[in-house]
Amino acid sequence: MPRTRTHRAPAVLAAMLATTGLLLAGCANPSTGSAKDDPTKPVTLKFWHGWAEKNEVKAINDSLDRFREQHPNIKVKAVGNVTDATMNQALRAGGGDAPDVVSSFTTNNVGQYCSSGMWVDLDPFMKKTGLDKKKVFPKTLLDYTSFEGEQCALPLLADAFGLYYNKDAFEAAGIKRAPRTMSEFHRTAVKLTQRTKGGGYEQLGFMPNFRMYQNSPDRLFAQWDPRYFDAAGKARLAKEPAAKEFFTTQRNMVKALGGYGALEKFRTTFGDEMSSQNAFLTGKLAMHMDGEWRGLMLNDAKADFAWDTAPMPVPDDQADTYGRGYLTGTVAGIAHSSKHQNAAWELVRFLTSDTDQVVAFANAIHNVPSTKAALTSPKLDADPTFRTFLDITRHRDSVALPPSINGGQYVLALQDFAYAAEAGKVGNLDKGLRELDDQIDADNLQAQN
Repeated sequence: MPRTRTHRAPAVLAAMLATTGLLLAGCANPSTGSAKDDPTKPVTLKFWHGWAEKNEVKAINDSLDRFREQHPNIKVKAVGNVTDATMNQALRAGGGDAPDVVSSFTTNNVGQYCSSGMWVDLDPFMKKTGLDKKKVFPKTLLDYTSFEGEQCALPLLADAFGLYYNKDAFEAAGIKRAPRTMSEFHRTAVKLTQRTKGGGYEQLGFMPNFRMYQNSPDRLFAQWDPRYFDAAGKARLAKEPAAKEFFTTQRNMVKALGGYGALEKFRTTFGDEMSSQNAFLTGKLAMHMDGEWRGLMLNDAKADFAWDTAPMPVPDDQADTYGRGYLTGTVAGIAHSSKHQNAAWELVRFLTSDTDQVVAFANAIHNVPSTKAALTSPKLDADPTFRTFLDITRHRDSVALPPSINGGQYVLALQDFAYAAEAGKVGNLDKGLRELDDQIDADNLQAQN
């Protein structure tokens, strides 16, 4: 599986977060760098990023070429295919081999980056150079690049999640448009499902199981706009009506589509998510939640059916929020150990806020641009199936996960709970959610000690 931002499976993410958490533990005093350098003087910066695919590496290298045209005195040595674990280990050690500018595919870790001190606060650099972050970046993207008032990262392209649907299957079933509410989603998924005489599936309307490709529970839960924590930072899922409603809605769809066992059996017949045997591409699924990058992959694979995109449905009592979605993305920052922080800021500022650069980079790797100006640029990919995700990113009710001091640990706890709940191992949802809150609070307390 390609190790790119958009291609991480939940299991890989879990392992990465666990490793990152270990590396960040005890990192409150990283090597101290300097912000006294002159960014107009000759300097070589080290930039570490995670892109590894040929087209992505070319896109980032092209971006650096554009940067050097504006800053000929700054040379950039880029190192790709770097994991968070490797990056954090280098930042923890400090010294001349550590990077100056860093990027990560894991927004969940921003709380750790900021609280550990390994990524510098960017607000002083923005103030010094006149960059008004609230005017440049969408609020949700600023939220997932900051922690407790410290802006230690900025968004470097984004991902938005929406619904892909098979238009041919819709037409055959007499369905006129994509579902907009959860009740309509339920009915549509059932109507599109075709069973075999032996009790299997020829086509499934939607795979609701949480282990399915991008179906991480936090992404699906986002349509309810949940509140994970209270003002004091305590987990409140048991007090959140949306949590019980979310799991009940998912359970009801699982039951209506044949039950957990039958769905899991069918899921094991699916090919790899990134292969030509992807279940949506092969027609096994009529609807599928995925990110904006999937459209390019469907076009490259020359899908033999007509398809389209739409926002994911929302709860019936929140119908006026239709159009929202789950947002995440790459984040970029400056290593606290860098001795060239002003020059490093020039690179971060260019990569994240220069409109032409952001648009060119977004078009090159088919990701969502991460500034307000770039999102409305006429130079963006005009494909209407892609523009669905631009609209989701701009939507006032789209959400991202809240940052936490221990990164995505609470997301992993939610994921484990969701796996147990859908398998019928959580008999009492209220009790189970209270226990989940207790676990999240205990994990957070441990991270603070």
